[in-house]
Amino acid sequence: MANILVVDDELGIRDLLSEILNDEGHNVELAENAAQARNARTRARPDLVLLDIWMPDTDGVTLLKEWSTGGMLTMPVIMMSGHATIETAVEATKIGAHSFLEKPITLQKLLKAVEAALTRTPVGTGPAVHTRKPGDGGSVGRMVPVMDLTVESAMTGGQSLPPVMEMGPQARQLFELDKPLRDARDEFEKCYFEFHLAKEGGSMTRVAEKTGLERTHLYRKLKQLGVDLSRGKRGA
Repeated sequence: MANILVVDDELGIRDLLSEILNDEGHNVELAENAAQARNARTRARPDLVLLDIWMPDTDGVTLLKEWSTGGMLTMPVIMMSGHATIETAVEATKIGAHSFLEKPITLQKLLKAVEAALTRTPVGTGPAVHTRKPGDGGSVGRMVPVMDLTVESAMTGGQSLPPVMEMGPQARQLFELDKPLRDARDEFEKCYFEFHLAKEGGSMTRVAEKTGLERTHLYRKLKQLGVDLSRGKRGA
């Protein structure tokens, strides 16, 4: 169990991440802007911070840099953004971020990144390549691990994710009808949501839009039905 600070100006994302992380056994502190994040960082001393980039007062990269230069980056930080780019991911990891999550955040990627950050698993362990800015001439430039050059690797803490089960559009499931209606309905709903989770690559946002459910309600429904949301979290 860890103390995790979630910093995001969107209420829905704060609530959803809090719900998921609480169910995983973690204590969660919430902040909606950089000012609240600074106070929470000093007061709660979190084991991990999930930090959004675009916020109304101070952006996440600036806050990360502030913590780094002030000697306060003593915990792993996972950056979050709906507009992730390779350049932003590399910049954040150079400053000291552990990894980068691109929104919409899937459950598998969230849990994988949180586990990697809490165990301090290095982001990039692959071979390094040379990078050179235009106009540098023949200079070698800096060395960047290959895995750091993709948003996907930064998002997952440098660990590969297991493939999501593929289910074609014609997938069918046989149900036993000789049982109470409640049991038959739960069985159908579990199959229904597993199908859409697989089809949407595990994205809670897209499944919520597809099924017409609010994300927090959807998450609770999946837990109630026994849908395995952490499949692949600890690796096979």
